[in-house]
Amino acid sequence: MYLGKNAHLSYCTNIHPGETWEEVFTNLKKYCIEVKSKISPSQSFGIGLRLSQRSAEELLQGNRLSEFKNWLETNNLYVFTMNGFPFGNFHHVAIKDQVHSPDWTTSTRVAYTKNLIEILAYVLPNGVDGGISTSPLSYKLWFAKPDDVEAIMNKSALSLVSLVIELVRIKKNTGKVIHMDIEPEPDGLLENSSEVAAFFKDYLLKVGISELQNRLKCSKAEAREYILLHIQICYDVCHFSLAYEEPTEAITKLMDEGIRIGKIQISAALKCIRSKSISIQEQQQCLKQFDEPVYLHQSVVKQSDGSLKHFPDLNEGIQAMKDENFKELRAHFHIPIFVPRFQVVESTQSDIVKVLSLWRDLSYSNHLEVETYTWSILPQELQTDLTNSIVRELQWVMVQLEK
Repeated sequence: MYLGKNAHLSYCTNIHPGETWEEVFTNLKKYCIEVKSKISPSQSFGIGLRLSQRSAEELLQGNRLSEFKNWLETNNLYVFTMNGFPFGNFHHVAIKDQVHSPDWTTSTRVAYTKNLIEILAYVLPNGVDGGISTSPLSYKLWFAKPDDVEAIMNKSALSLVSLVIELVRIKKNTGKVIHMDIEPEPDGLLENSSEVAAFFKDYLLKVGISELQNRLKCSKAEAREYILLHIQICYDVCHFSLAYEEPTEAITKLMDEGIRIGKIQISAALKCIRSKSISIQEQQQCLKQFDEPVYLHQSVVKQSDGSLKHFPDLNEGIQAMKDENFKELRAHFHIPIFVPRFQVVESTQSDIVKVLSLWRDLSYSNHLEVETYTWSILPQELQTDLTNSIVRELQWVMVQLEK
Protein backbone atom coordinates (compact mmCIF):
# COMPACT_ATOMS: atom_id res chain seq x y z
CA MET A 1 0.00 0.00 0.00
CA TYR A 2 1.12 3.57 -0.64
CA LEU A 3 2.54 5.33 2.42
CA GLY A 4 3.28 8.70 0.87
CA LYS A 5 6.81 10.02 0.23
CA ASN A 6 6.92 7.60 -2.77
CA ALA A 7 7.02 4.72 -0.25
CA HIS A 8 5.11 1.44 -0.23
CA LEU A 9 4.35 -1.19 2.42
CA SER A 10 3.46 -4.85 1.93
CA TYR A 11 4.36 -8.34 3.09
CA CYS A 12 6.54 -10.90 1.33
CA THR A 13 4.57 -13.72 -0.28
CA ASN A 14 7.35 -16.23 0.46
CA ILE A 15 5.11 -16.88 3.45
CA HIS A 16 2.91 -18.99 1.15
CA PRO A 17 4.16 -22.42 -0.04
CA GLY A 18 4.17 -22.91 -3.80
CA GLU A 19 6.86 -23.43 -6.42
CA THR A 20 4.78 -23.54 -9.61
CA TRP A 21 3.15 -20.45 -11.08
CA GLU A 22 -0.28 -22.04 -10.64
CA GLU A 23 0.37 -22.53 -6.92
CA VAL A 24 1.73 -19.00 -6.53
CA PHE A 25 -1.20 -17.43 -8.38
CA THR A 26 -3.72 -19.42 -6.34
CA ASN A 27 -2.19 -18.06 -3.14
CA LEU A 28 -2.15 -14.50 -4.47
CA LYS A 29 -5.83 -14.74 -5.37
CA LYS A 30 -6.70 -16.01 -1.92
CA TYR A 31 -4.47 -14.15 0.48
CA CYS A 32 -3.65 -10.85 -1.23
CA ILE A 33 -7.31 -10.17 -1.94
CA GLU A 34 -8.20 -10.98 1.69
CA VAL A 35 -5.39 -8.86 3.14
CA LYS A 36 -6.23 -5.93 0.86
CA SER A 37 -9.87 -6.01 1.93
CA LYS A 38 -8.80 -5.58 5.56
CA ILE A 39 -5.82 -3.24 5.15
CA SER A 40 -6.53 -1.17 2.06
CA PRO A 41 -10.13 -1.70 0.89
CA SER A 42 -10.47 1.52 -1.09
CA GLN A 43 -6.85 2.07 -2.16
CA SER A 44 -4.45 0.03 -4.27
CA PHE A 45 -2.37 -2.55 -2.40
CA GLY A 46 1.18 -3.53 -3.29
CA ILE A 47 2.48 -7.07 -3.36
CA GLY A 48 5.92 -8.27 -2.30
CA LEU A 49 6.14 -11.09 -4.80
CA ARG A 50 8.29 -14.18 -4.36
CA LEU A 51 8.84 -16.37 -7.42
CA SER A 52 11.01 -19.46 -7.60
CA GLN A 53 13.05 -20.17 -10.70
CA ARG A 54 10.34 -22.58 -11.90
CA SER A 55 7.40 -20.24 -11.31
CA ALA A 56 9.23 -17.33 -12.96
CA GLU A 57 9.91 -19.39 -16.08
CA GLU A 58 6.30 -20.56 -16.19
CA LEU A 59 4.97 -17.01 -15.79
CA LEU A 60 6.96 -15.94 -18.86
CA GLN A 61 5.33 -18.61 -21.03
CA GLY A 62 2.37 -17.87 -23.30
CA ASN A 63 0.03 -15.07 -22.23
CA ARG A 64 0.45 -15.61 -18.49
CA LEU A 65 2.34 -12.38 -17.82
CA SER A 66 -0.21 -10.17 -19.57
CA GLU A 67 -3.02 -12.07 -17.84
CA PHE A 68 -1.31 -11.52 -14.49
CA LYS A 69 -0.95 -7.80 -15.14
CA ASN A 70 -4.63 -7.58 -16.09
CA TRP A 71 -5.56 -9.41 -12.88
CA LEU A 72 -3.49 -6.96 -10.83
CA GLU A 73 -5.15 -3.96 -12.45
CA THR A 74 -8.65 -5.45 -12.13
CA ASN A 75 -8.17 -6.01 -8.41
CA ASN A 76 -6.40 -2.71 -7.70
CA LEU A 77 -3.16 -4.50 -6.85
CA TYR A 78 0.41 -3.84 -7.97
CA VAL A 79 3.87 -5.37 -7.58
CA PHE A 80 6.68 -3.08 -6.45
CA THR A 81 9.19 -5.49 -4.91
CA MET A 82 10.21 -9.11 -5.42
CA ASN A 83 12.15 -11.64 -3.40
CA GLY A 84 14.80 -13.27 -5.59
CA PHE A 85 16.89 -14.78 -2.79
CA PRO A 86 15.59 -18.40 -2.60
CA PHE A 87 16.03 -20.00 -6.00
CA GLY A 88 13.98 -23.17 -5.54
CA ASN A 89 11.68 -24.85 -3.06
CA PHE A 90 11.34 -22.78 0.12
CA HIS A 91 8.89 -24.81 2.20
CA HIS A 92 8.50 -28.33 3.62
CA VAL A 93 11.98 -29.55 2.62
CA ALA A 94 15.32 -29.18 4.39
CA ILE A 95 16.86 -26.06 2.83
CA LYS A 96 19.47 -24.91 5.34
CA ASP A 97 22.60 -23.53 3.56
CA GLN A 98 21.27 -24.50 0.13
CA VAL A 99 19.15 -21.34 0.23
CA HIS A 100 22.37 -19.68 -1.04
CA SER A 101 22.61 -21.99 -4.06
CA PRO A 102 23.14 -21.23 -6.87
CA ASP A 103 25.29 -18.30 -5.81
CA TRP A 104 26.30 -15.16 -7.71
CA THR A 105 29.26 -16.84 -9.42
CA THR A 106 26.88 -18.91 -11.56
CA SER A 107 25.13 -18.19 -14.83
CA THR A 108 22.09 -19.94 -13.37
CA ARG A 109 21.63 -17.25 -10.70
CA VAL A 110 22.06 -14.53 -13.32
CA ALA A 111 19.53 -16.11 -15.69
CA TYR A 112 16.96 -16.55 -12.90
CA THR A 113 17.35 -12.93 -11.85
CA LYS A 114 17.03 -11.70 -15.43
CA ASN A 115 13.68 -13.48 -15.58
CA LEU A 116 12.59 -11.64 -12.45
CA ILE A 117 13.74 -8.35 -13.95
CA GLU A 118 11.74 -9.01 -17.11
CA ILE A 119 8.62 -9.78 -15.07
CA LEU A 120 8.97 -6.77 -12.80
CA ALA A 121 9.69 -4.38 -15.66
CA TYR A 122 6.43 -5.49 -17.30
CA VAL A 123 4.09 -5.26 -14.29
CA LEU A 124 5.71 -2.35 -12.41
CA PRO A 125 3.46 0.74 -12.47
CA ASN A 126 4.86 3.90 -14.01
CA GLY A 127 6.34 6.26 -11.46
CA VAL A 128 7.12 3.50 -8.94
CA ASP A 129 10.66 2.21 -8.48
CA GLY A 130 10.99 -1.58 -8.38
CA GLY A 131 13.32 -3.73 -6.32
CA ILE A 132 14.45 -7.35 -6.29
CA SER A 133 16.15 -8.59 -3.13
CA THR A 134 18.82 -11.22 -3.62
CA SER A 135 21.37 -13.34 -1.79
CA PRO A 136 24.51 -11.93 -0.12
CA LEU A 137 26.63 -13.32 -3.00
CA SER A 138 27.30 -16.74 -1.45
CA TYR A 139 27.66 -18.67 1.81
CA LYS A 140 30.77 -17.86 3.82
CA LEU A 141 31.24 -21.33 5.33
CA TRP A 142 31.67 -22.91 1.89
CA PHE A 143 35.10 -21.28 1.53
CA ALA A 144 38.11 -21.99 3.70
CA LYS A 145 40.76 -19.82 2.00
CA PRO A 146 40.89 -16.02 1.64
CA ASP A 147 41.89 -16.43 -2.01
CA ASP A 148 38.66 -18.36 -2.64
CA VAL A 149 36.62 -15.55 -1.11
CA GLU A 150 38.36 -12.93 -3.23
CA ALA A 151 37.64 -14.91 -6.40
CA ILE A 152 33.95 -15.20 -5.40
CA MET A 153 33.76 -11.46 -4.70
CA ASN A 154 35.23 -10.57 -8.10
CA LYS A 155 33.06 -12.98 -10.04
CA SER A 156 29.93 -11.94 -8.15
CA ALA A 157 30.69 -8.28 -8.87
CA LEU A 158 30.93 -9.01 -12.59
CA SER A 159 27.64 -10.93 -12.48
CA LEU A 160 25.89 -8.01 -10.81
CA VAL A 161 27.39 -5.53 -13.25
CA SER A 162 25.99 -7.57 -16.13
CA LEU A 163 22.55 -6.91 -14.66
CA VAL A 164 23.29 -3.20 -14.25
CA ILE A 165 23.72 -3.02 -18.02
CA GLU A 166 20.25 -4.53 -18.47
CA LEU A 167 18.72 -2.22 -15.87
CA VAL A 168 20.26 0.85 -17.49
CA ARG A 169 18.70 -0.22 -20.78
CA ILE A 170 15.29 -0.67 -19.17
CA LYS A 171 15.44 2.78 -17.58
CA LYS A 172 16.37 4.41 -20.89
CA ASN A 173 13.67 2.57 -22.85
CA THR A 174 10.79 2.67 -20.35
CA GLY A 175 11.68 5.23 -17.70
CA LYS A 176 11.30 2.54 -15.04
CA VAL A 177 13.95 2.29 -12.31
CA ILE A 178 14.64 -1.20 -10.97
CA HIS A 179 17.32 -1.99 -8.41
CA MET A 180 18.84 -5.21 -7.16
CA ASP A 181 18.82 -5.25 -3.36
CA ILE A 182 21.59 -7.40 -1.88
CA GLU A 183 20.41 -8.93 1.40
CA PRO A 184 23.18 -9.43 3.97
CA GLU A 185 22.55 -12.25 6.42
CA PRO A 186 24.48 -14.22 9.06
CA ASP A 187 27.18 -16.41 7.49
CA GLY A 188 26.47 -14.93 4.09
CA LEU A 189 29.51 -13.65 2.24
CA LEU A 190 28.14 -10.24 3.21
CA GLU A 191 26.59 -10.10 6.67
CA ASN A 192 27.08 -6.61 8.12
CA SER A 193 27.48 -2.98 7.09
CA SER A 194 31.31 -3.07 7.12
CA GLU A 195 31.42 -6.07 4.76
CA VAL A 196 28.86 -4.43 2.47
CA ALA A 197 30.85 -1.20 2.33
CA ALA A 198 34.07 -3.12 1.62
CA PHE A 199 32.43 -5.11 -1.20
CA PHE A 200 31.17 -1.96 -2.89
CA LYS A 201 34.47 -0.14 -2.54
CA ASP A 202 36.95 -2.95 -3.24
CA TYR A 203 35.04 -5.04 -5.77
CA LEU A 204 31.74 -3.78 -7.17
CA LEU A 205 32.77 -0.21 -7.92
CA LYS A 206 36.38 -1.11 -8.77
CA VAL A 207 35.41 -3.84 -11.23
CA GLY A 208 32.13 -2.33 -12.29
CA ILE A 209 33.12 1.19 -13.24
CA SER A 210 35.71 0.10 -15.80
CA GLU A 211 33.38 -2.62 -17.13
CA LEU A 212 30.52 -0.15 -17.64
CA GLN A 213 32.81 2.44 -19.20
CA ASN A 214 33.85 -0.15 -21.78
CA ARG A 215 30.41 -1.63 -22.36
CA LEU A 216 28.25 1.52 -22.23
CA LYS A 217 30.81 4.09 -23.40
CA CYS A 218 29.98 6.28 -20.42
CA SER A 219 32.04 8.45 -18.10
CA LYS A 220 33.47 7.24 -14.82
CA ALA A 221 30.96 9.36 -12.89
CA GLU A 222 28.05 7.96 -14.92
CA ALA A 223 29.24 4.40 -14.39
CA ARG A 224 29.48 4.95 -10.64
CA GLU A 225 25.96 6.37 -10.50
CA TYR A 226 24.57 3.50 -12.58
CA ILE A 227 25.99 1.02 -10.09
CA LEU A 228 24.80 2.88 -6.99
CA LEU A 229 21.34 3.35 -8.47
CA HIS A 230 20.80 -0.22 -9.64
CA ILE A 231 22.66 -2.16 -6.92
CA GLN A 232 21.31 -1.36 -3.49
CA ILE A 233 20.87 -3.11 -0.13
CA CYS A 234 17.97 -4.96 1.43
CA TYR A 235 18.13 -4.04 5.11
CA ASP A 236 16.63 -7.08 6.82
CA VAL A 237 16.20 -5.98 10.42
CA CYS A 238 16.47 -9.51 11.82
CA HIS A 239 19.74 -10.11 9.98
CA PHE A 240 21.38 -6.88 11.10
CA SER A 241 20.21 -7.55 14.66
CA LEU A 242 22.23 -10.76 14.58
CA ALA A 243 25.27 -8.66 13.69
CA TYR A 244 24.61 -6.70 16.92
CA GLU A 245 24.67 -3.49 14.89
CA GLU A 246 22.76 -0.48 16.16
CA PRO A 247 20.32 0.37 13.33
CA THR A 248 21.11 4.09 13.22
CA GLU A 249 24.85 3.44 13.04
CA ALA A 250 24.55 0.74 10.36
CA ILE A 251 22.14 2.69 8.16
CA THR A 252 24.14 5.91 8.51
CA LYS A 253 27.35 4.07 7.59
CA LEU A 254 25.78 2.73 4.39
CA MET A 255 24.33 6.10 3.44
CA ASP A 256 27.68 7.83 4.08
CA GLU A 257 29.26 5.41 1.58
CA GLY A 258 26.65 6.36 -1.02
CA ILE A 259 25.01 2.93 -0.72
CA ARG A 260 21.23 3.14 -0.99
CA ILE A 261 18.79 0.97 0.92
CA GLY A 262 16.38 -0.36 -1.69
CA LYS A 263 14.19 -2.27 0.76
CA ILE A 264 13.62 -2.52 4.50
CA GLN A 265 12.63 -6.07 5.32
CA ILE A 266 10.77 -5.80 8.60
CA SER A 267 11.54 -8.89 10.65
CA ALA A 268 12.41 -9.90 14.20
CA ALA A 269 14.97 -12.38 15.52
CA LEU A 270 14.96 -14.46 18.70
CA LYS A 271 16.90 -12.94 21.58
CA CYS A 272 17.90 -14.54 24.87
CA ILE A 273 19.80 -12.63 27.60
CA ARG A 274 21.41 -14.12 30.70
CA SER A 275 19.09 -13.42 33.59
CA LYS A 276 19.28 -13.68 37.38
CA SER A 277 15.61 -14.62 37.56
CA ILE A 278 15.49 -17.22 34.75
CA SER A 279 17.84 -20.18 34.60
CA ILE A 280 19.92 -20.98 31.53
CA GLN A 281 18.23 -24.38 31.44
CA GLU A 282 14.77 -22.76 31.20
CA GLN A 283 15.94 -20.52 28.38
CA GLN A 284 17.55 -23.42 26.53
CA GLN A 285 14.39 -25.49 26.83
CA CYS A 286 12.33 -22.65 25.41
CA LEU A 287 14.73 -22.11 22.50
CA LYS A 288 14.62 -25.81 21.59
CA GLN A 289 11.05 -25.26 20.38
CA PHE A 290 12.51 -23.24 17.51
CA ASP A 291 15.22 -25.75 16.53
CA GLU A 292 13.70 -27.28 13.39
CA PRO A 293 15.10 -29.00 10.26
CA VAL A 294 13.98 -26.76 7.37
CA TYR A 295 15.74 -23.38 7.61
CA LEU A 296 19.11 -22.10 8.75
CA HIS A 297 18.84 -20.57 12.21
CA GLN A 298 22.30 -19.09 12.53
CA SER A 299 23.07 -18.06 16.10
CA VAL A 300 25.42 -15.37 17.34
CA VAL A 301 26.42 -15.38 21.01
CA LYS A 302 27.80 -12.31 22.74
CA GLN A 303 30.30 -13.05 25.50
CA SER A 304 30.70 -11.04 28.69
CA ASP A 305 33.76 -9.31 27.16
CA GLY A 306 31.69 -8.16 24.16
CA SER A 307 33.17 -10.62 21.68
CA LEU A 308 30.87 -12.51 19.30
CA LYS A 309 30.81 -16.23 18.59
CA HIS A 310 29.06 -17.42 15.43
CA PHE A 311 27.28 -20.76 15.11
CA PRO A 312 25.77 -22.09 11.88
CA ASP A 313 22.51 -23.28 13.47
CA LEU A 314 20.43 -22.92 16.60
CA ASN A 315 21.39 -26.16 18.34
CA GLU A 316 25.05 -25.12 18.49
CA GLY A 317 24.04 -21.73 19.87
CA ILE A 318 21.90 -23.32 22.56
CA GLN A 319 24.82 -25.50 23.64
CA ALA A 320 27.11 -22.45 23.80
CA MET A 321 24.86 -20.89 26.46
CA LYS A 322 26.48 -23.24 28.99
CA ASP A 323 29.68 -21.17 28.82
CA GLU A 324 30.17 -19.14 31.98
CA ASN A 325 30.96 -16.09 29.80
CA PHE A 326 27.64 -16.29 27.96
CA LYS A 327 25.79 -12.96 27.93
CA GLU A 328 23.29 -13.00 25.05
CA LEU A 329 22.15 -15.16 22.13
CA ARG A 330 20.44 -13.95 18.98
CA ALA A 331 19.09 -16.48 16.50
CA HIS A 332 17.96 -16.23 12.90
CA PHE A 333 14.35 -17.22 13.31
CA HIS A 334 11.80 -14.76 11.97
CA ILE A 335 9.12 -14.54 14.64
CA PRO A 336 5.95 -12.41 14.43
CA ILE A 337 6.97 -8.78 14.62
CA PHE A 338 4.18 -7.88 17.05
CA VAL A 339 5.52 -10.37 19.66
CA PRO A 340 8.09 -8.71 21.97
CA ARG A 341 8.68 -11.91 23.95
CA PHE A 342 7.67 -15.57 24.05
CA GLN A 343 7.71 -17.44 27.34
CA VAL A 344 11.25 -16.85 28.72
CA VAL A 345 12.89 -15.48 25.55
CA GLU A 346 12.57 -12.14 23.79
CA SER A 347 12.59 -10.81 20.24
CA THR A 348 14.61 -8.02 18.64
CA GLN A 349 11.42 -6.02 18.07
CA SER A 350 13.08 -2.93 19.56
CA ASP A 351 15.42 -2.81 16.54
CA ILE A 352 12.40 -2.63 14.22
CA VAL A 353 11.08 0.30 16.24
CA LYS A 354 14.44 2.09 15.82
CA VAL A 355 14.57 1.36 12.07
CA LEU A 356 11.06 2.69 11.52
CA SER A 357 11.65 5.71 13.76
CA LEU A 358 14.69 6.63 11.66
CA TRP A 359 12.65 6.05 8.50
CA ARG A 360 10.03 8.55 9.69
CA ASP A 361 12.79 11.16 9.87
CA LEU A 362 14.84 10.29 6.78
CA SER A 363 12.60 8.23 4.42
CA TYR A 364 15.77 6.38 3.41
CA SER A 365 13.94 3.64 1.46
CA ASN A 366 10.84 3.51 -0.72
CA HIS A 367 10.08 -0.14 0.02
CA LEU A 368 8.96 -1.57 3.36
CA GLU A 369 8.14 -5.27 3.45
CA VAL A 370 7.18 -7.46 6.40
CA GLU A 371 8.87 -10.84 6.13
CA THR A 372 7.76 -13.51 8.59
CA TYR A 373 7.94 -16.69 6.52
CA THR A 374 7.99 -19.11 9.46
CA TRP A 375 4.32 -19.36 10.42
CA SER A 376 4.10 -23.08 9.65
CA ILE A 377 7.09 -23.96 11.86
CA LEU A 378 6.39 -21.69 14.82
CA PRO A 379 5.57 -23.25 18.19
CA GLN A 380 1.85 -24.04 18.27
CA GLU A 381 1.21 -21.27 20.77
CA LEU A 382 2.26 -18.65 18.19
CA GLN A 383 0.35 -20.09 15.24
CA THR A 384 -2.90 -18.33 14.38
CA ASP A 385 -5.06 -17.69 11.32
CA LEU A 386 -2.65 -16.70 8.55
CA THR A 387 -4.60 -13.85 6.98
CA ASN A 388 -5.28 -12.23 10.34
CA SER A 389 -1.62 -12.67 11.31
CA ILE A 390 -0.45 -10.89 8.15
CA VAL A 391 -2.96 -8.10 8.74
CA ARG A 392 -1.91 -7.77 12.36
CA GLU A 393 1.76 -7.42 11.37
CA LEU A 394 0.99 -4.75 8.78
CA GLN A 395 -1.20 -2.87 11.23
CA TRP A 396 1.57 -3.01 13.84
CA VAL A 397 3.96 -1.40 11.34
CA MET A 398 1.43 1.30 10.49
CA VAL A 399 1.04 2.15 14.16
CA GLN A 400 4.82 2.52 14.50
CA LEU A 401 4.92 4.81 11.48
CA GLU A 402 2.20 7.02 12.90
CA LYS A 403 4.00 7.64 16.20
